[in-house]
Amino acid sequence: MGLFKTYSERQIKKMSRILDRIESLADKYRNMTNEELSGTTALLKKRLADGETLDDILPDAFAAIREADDRILGKRPFRVQLIGGIVLHQGRIAEMKTGEGKTLVATLPAYLNALSGEGVHIVTVNEYLARRDSEEMGRVFAFMGLSTGLVVQGMKIEARQAAYNSDITYGTNNEFGFDYLRDNMMPSRKFVSQRGQAFAIVDEVDSVLIDEARTPLIISGSAEEEASDMYDRANDLAKRMRKLVIKEMDTKQSYDDVDADYIVDEKAKNAILTPNGVKKAEEFFGIETLSDRENSEIAHHVNLAIRAHGTMKRDVDYVVNKDGVKIVDDFTGRILHGRRYSDGLHQAIEAKEGVKVEKENRTLATITFQNYFRLYKKLSGMTGTALTEEAEFNEIYNVDVIEIPTNRPMIRIDHPDIAYRNIEQKYDAVVRQIIACHEKGQPVLVGTVSIDKSEELSERLKQEGIVHNVLNAKIHDKEAEIVAQAGKLGAVTISTNMAGRGTDIMLGGNPEHMAKTEMRKMGFDEDLIADANGCTETDDEDVIEARETFRELYGKYKAQIAPEADKVREAGGLFILGTERHESRRVDNQLRGRSGRQGDPGESRFFISFEDDLPRLFGSIGSGMMSGMMGKMAFLDDGPIDYKFFSSAIETAQKKVEARNFQLRKNVISYDDVMNQQRNVIYKQRNDVLMGENVSDTVRKMILSTIDSAIERYLGGDEVENYDYVGLREHYKGILFENNDLSPEELSALSKSEINEMLCDRAMTLYESKEKLLGSEAFREVERRILLDSVDDSWMEHIDAMDDLKDSLRFQSYAQRDPVTEYRIIGAEMFDAMVDDIKERTARIILALTVTKANKKKEHGGKQTKYICHFAGDGKAKKQAPIVKDKNEPDRNAPCPCGSGKKYKKCCGISNR
Repeated sequence: MGLFKTYSERQIKKMSRILDRIESLADKYRNMTNEELSGTTALLKKRLADGETLDDILPDAFAAIREADDRILGKRPFRVQLIGGIVLHQGRIAEMKTGEGKTLVATLPAYLNALSGEGVHIVTVNEYLARRDSEEMGRVFAFMGLSTGLVVQGMKIEARQAAYNSDITYGTNNEFGFDYLRDNMMPSRKFVSQRGQAFAIVDEVDSVLIDEARTPLIISGSAEEEASDMYDRANDLAKRMRKLVIKEMDTKQSYDDVDADYIVDEKAKNAILTPNGVKKAEEFFGIETLSDRENSEIAHHVNLAIRAHGTMKRDVDYVVNKDGVKIVDDFTGRILHGRRYSDGLHQAIEAKEGVKVEKENRTLATITFQNYFRLYKKLSGMTGTALTEEAEFNEIYNVDVIEIPTNRPMIRIDHPDIAYRNIEQKYDAVVRQIIACHEKGQPVLVGTVSIDKSEELSERLKQEGIVHNVLNAKIHDKEAEIVAQAGKLGAVTISTNMAGRGTDIMLGGNPEHMAKTEMRKMGFDEDLIADANGCTETDDEDVIEARETFRELYGKYKAQIAPEADKVREAGGLFILGTERHESRRVDNQLRGRSGRQGDPGESRFFISFEDDLPRLFGSIGSGMMSGMMGKMAFLDDGPIDYKFFSSAIETAQKKVEARNFQLRKNVISYDDVMNQQRNVIYKQRNDVLMGENVSDTVRKMILSTIDSAIERYLGGDEVENYDYVGLREHYKGILFENNDLSPEELSALSKSEINEMLCDRAMTLYESKEKLLGSEAFREVERRILLDSVDDSWMEHIDAMDDLKDSLRFQSYAQRDPVTEYRIIGAEMFDAMVDDIKERTARIILALTVTKANKKKEHGGKQTKYICHFAGDGKAKKQAPIVKDKNEPDRNAPCPCGSGKKYKKCCGISNR
């Protein structure tokens, strides 16, 4: 058996020499004083500056930070954790079981790579984990002389910039992605937050890079007008319609004669009008033919309404609270704050639920998680479950998965699934199992797949008098506390999914969490609580008091927990009870992985019924095995079926669903890859402008290029009689042509080249006169702002156009054409047109720019001169450019030249603000 090692085992064997070298340095760093240990950082940076590589200094860096972890946190990384750290440094994914200390592992590669000065991003799935890890691990990094930053929602620009300028930055995948998009919308370099994407360590990497990759990040802006009343009208119609729910639509079958107005395809989560429904919609809106082009908006809203009513389930797909309709992540069970369904579906759900229908949004910027994380020079991640998605990690992100062995042998017992004929029988058995565990003191963690099912099970337990906690998207404010105490004697916890919960379930309870919870009740400040278990030297009496209090409470609760933990072990450890199989094997494994940490005993079992969604919708794919088994077991009443063949069928169904979901994600990225090429071009050019590049030559070329285009458009072809001199004059009226300047007849006396030369001369003369009036430095700034605004406006319009194109190409496959190929070809033509539009916008605004001189009296005599730029093309004021101050005007924070002793902004500069 030892002859045939796995890929992971072979890769780990190659690391043995590095591991031995780290271990051999342990005594060297253990014998150092605190000052000597923290001084290691400067020595390692010097070695890098002298030409050594990160790989060269890895053994010393890992040995140093390992010692710092031990001194500051009282946690010394095991050998297997060192392996995990090396895997992450190499830009790979480390699969480490729950409870193996992934958070601590991240300190090793983060410290090493931060020494390069490029910055390290540590990505978590929620802000609680980002805060917790940045505070706890930040103490270690601070001890070693490195800075730690945290990015969360609602931060001001200055704080966000400081966080990204830190050596190591913690934050969520959403915040990192949104900041990238926001940075590429900023009007000035001083507002940019990020400094590049060098190295990322993604915690719960499968949740971030796989599960959330289905939905792109979108920054939206509200449309000018209020949401259309069509949402409410279509909702009124949908409420009157009758639906037929089927498992899966057969493309060969006709549904014209069904007695329903619309059909819901459960598997595809789609809703389609029947002929009856089309007729009812036409009568309701008083139109002749719903499919006519002029009725496309009505058809769109009707389709949204039947989707909202037929496929979107409250407390499963979304929740409704005081803030409106909020999306629930079906993998983590959390609310996706700031995310809305696109294309009007969110508004349709709001109409359905009777809450305020928010304004429709316009996409300002967008990127998929796949393409954001592929920006990093080096990408790594860690999770308890990644091997099932190894092919996707390889294909999409070009990273492999290394399975890290556990520090202690895994002794959890994973029982075979038990199946029941219907859901009622299954829940009766689930309750019996919970009661049996509870009576002997064995804690139970019950996993459900949706909020409504967690609440249904909670009601059953209340009827039985079983005290329990519920954790879902509606009850999440005490998440860490509930999870931390789920291992107490006799505890019963119901949770909607457990992916990325981030808090260890320790048998008997978590003494650290209990101590800090008690400190909150005692009124300690959160900052003091965060530092309460620190070991760094301090003279701060408040910190000293907090640490003494924590040590007393920790000792007290640890002593209380020890005998209780032994009782829990005797009872069998944490029992994981799955109430049904998830679509992904990985999510099942994540639930199981909450038990059996660090060699603890534990058990797991899934209870399934034939009426569950997975076997009902996907179990009969191909061979019809589920329906066949149903027939064989018709004689059973309510007894369980401990059936290996049934488990095999479930796993087959899961693999097929996983393959389908992978294809859906590949489809998302296939389209976004086209946009990504265009996005990279636009963002690079925009960044060059933002970073201070002189755009004078670019703008001049744009002006001359647009004149060439206008000449070709109005005076194209060989037939002079077809030349549109009137159109050309109108195009440049008030800019390059005055009202009485060169009539069409006079223009016709000139050759095309002469007209071109004349317009180019006039344009350059006009351009240079504006520059002379404003001064070169001020004019460069105006040019830069105009060019950025033109790029941003054109790019946003292009995003909308590309979305419309994608929608219009959905049915190209029926015409034997690949929609992605069509999207790429047509999209390239649209991109070229957008570039021309940027040139035209920029040139016209620059040429139409009017500069007025404004003299204002100063408070202490004299005058100051300001120039105000107005964009007034075609005789209409478009918008006002930034006010450009006179180049001799003092800096706002400088002493006022009047001699008052005040700052200029508080004195003579007040009238200019």
